[in-house]
Amino acid sequence: MKIGFNPFTGCLSSQFCWSVTLHPDISRHIRDYRPRLPWERWAPVADQVRATVTATAPATCYEAGHFLYAVGRLAVWADQGGLPRDPAVWLRTETIDAFVLSGCAGLDGSTVQTCRTWLRRTREALVWVERGEAPPVRIASPRNPQPPYEKGELARLRDWAGHLPGRARLDGLGLMALGAGCGLAPGEVVRVRGSHVDVTCGVPVLDEDMLGRLVACNIFWAPVLTELAEAAGAGYLFRPGRKVAAAKNLVSSWPSRHRPPDGLPPLSARRLRSTWIVGLLADGISPSVVAAAAGMASPAGLAPHHQWVPPLPREEVIRLLHGHRR
Repeated sequence: MKIGFNPFTGCLSSQFCWSVTLHPDISRHIRDYRPRLPWERWAPVADQVRATVTATAPATCYEAGHFLYAVGRLAVWADQGGLPRDPAVWLRTETIDAFVLSGCAGLDGSTVQTCRTWLRRTREALVWVERGEAPPVRIASPRNPQPPYEKGELARLRDWAGHLPGRARLDGLGLMALGAGCGLAPGEVVRVRGSHVDVTCGVPVLDEDMLGRLVACNIFWAPVLTELAEAAGAGYLFRPGRKVAAAKNLVSSWPSRHRPPDGLPPLSARRLRSTWIVGLLADGISPSVVAAAAGMASPAGLAPHHQWVPPLPREEVIRLLHGHRR
């Protein structure tokens, strides 16, 4: 396995018996990564950490950030413990388990488990690449997506959020615009600033460097997002008064404090994202386009959402099979 760098495109490549070249934004994200650790502890393992993450071929900057954080902490911990500076040693099952037990002091339980999950995913990717071994069977089933909101529910929630007082109105509409209008996951919602929304082309487009992919806001939410971005300026679009960039439960705690009336379901970032995905699929948008905008590695990730996509009328199916585009 070799890691290559093309100075003309800025892309990193992981090369085995074939080559996988990462997106320039993801490559730059990996090259520029700096953890919150003293330089003298990070420098000895930095290149190996970047090479390891490159070899896992992350699909988004968000995913690359998870790999870099987890592998970086593991590598520094292993180096401080006198282990060889070798990813094959770091990613042994016993090394990961020892790190989880003794090297994650100060982290809460859910963060530790998440870190362990990303390390295991890294190990699975590298074991498959180097030795062709199949990854171990996953005992836990993958998390199913939340069901989308019905059209009537979404319209009433939008009206309710639009009549909330003060900051609550901006936060409620912001959560809806970024979720139902842009399909962002909860962890991405909290990162968006007003300056990340570009309207120069007439359509609100999110900053590709920040997000790691191209996302344009849906037409029904474009005016709302534009208004909120102008009001936020350089500040965070959702809950700008926070003291830290991404506190735990920052998104989920807002709906728990603001309950809609009249039996309406509470706002949920995951349900808003599902609403966006299902809506695009129902409109006939190419699954590859939807998957890329959603930050998924392939259209296969959309499979759980197809249960909510309504079937096309018989006449429309005939027309499409005959060769007419929608």
